[in-house]
Amino acid sequence: MKFLLIMHMDPALWEKLSAEQQQEVFDGHDRFQEVIRESGEMVGTKALDTADRTVTVKVRDGAVTTAEGPYVPGETFLCGYYVVDVVSRERAVELAALIPDAGHTAVEVREVVHDEGGE
Repeated sequence: MKFLLIMHMDPALWEKLSAEQQQEVFDGHDRFQEVIRESGEMVGTKALDTADRTVTVKVRDGAVTTAEGPYVPGETFLCGYYVVDVVSRERAVELAALIPDAGHTAVEVREVVHDEGGE
């Protein structure tokens, strides 16, 4: 079973962390990746740029419009994800709890229901 472990960033919260705490988050991701690589559960991971560098595209009646910024406004934004292949939803939740972001914001666990060509 494949699951997407989705991480969200809150820039205001991130700025409140000390440089050492921020480094702990980065180091925690390194450790997490070691765990899921060694277990064979890692399919892939991606880190995404900040929301202020996003462009949202809409097509209405054939006309394309763009807007700077994310589709869903707010302080938090999607900043990255892991794709894991695990035996159960419970294991996906267990892995999500190991991601350092879970200690600051949250990690969303969502099952992949269609996977054409893999990650």
